[in-house]
Amino acid sequence: MVIGICGGTGSGKTTVANKIVDSVGRANVVFLQQDAYYRDLGDMPLEVKRTLNFDHPDALDNDLLINHLRTLKAGESIDQPVYDYTTHSRTNQKRHIEPRPVIIVEGILVFVSAELRSLMDMKVFVDTDADIRFIRRLQRDLDERGRNPKSVMEQYQKTVRPMHLQFVEPSKRYADVIIPEGGSNEVGIDLITEKIRAILSGQ
Repeated sequence: MVIGICGGTGSGKTTVANKIVDSVGRANVVFLQQDAYYRDLGDMPLEVKRTLNFDHPDALDNDLLINHLRTLKAGESIDQPVYDYTTHSRTNQKRHIEPRPVIIVEGILVFVSAELRSLMDMKVFVDTDADIRFIRRLQRDLDERGRNPKSVMEQYQKTVRPMHLQFVEPSKRYADVIIPEGGSNEVGIDLITEKIRAILSGQ
């Protein structure tokens, strides 16, 4: 069973995904984050990398993600790339992942590709107000990605917000389930996990 979880930056997608994983059981779930599949920019100067639009679908290696998803569905393991957000490049490390009954694919653009959507059995959109999403994005980029407030705000205005309006928000129409307010919506998450358990148990 493949579950796609989409939503804007800072909407609470990862929190929702982790709560589903904890509820269903980590032994039953593979958790793939689309962020790990940014294209490898090689030896491009860091100053140039920082000017690129990482919120556009072309920034992602969806072919590799789709290939990995098909491989896991076929019952085979994968070696997922490990991406370094401070240098905007893939590291030499790989994350070895074994197949499991449930696969969660999470990211801001996972509903944009029709081919990727076709592999999903359930599509969940996490819908959170823009001001809350921006605050969360700012805090994350400062704490985890070595950014400064000015660069985060510039990127948000230049690419994050326009790409959200162009790609992320319209993709909501593909969702089977919409969860307002992300990880704090316990009722919505419980409904999803109950559905997953029922499918796993063959009911």
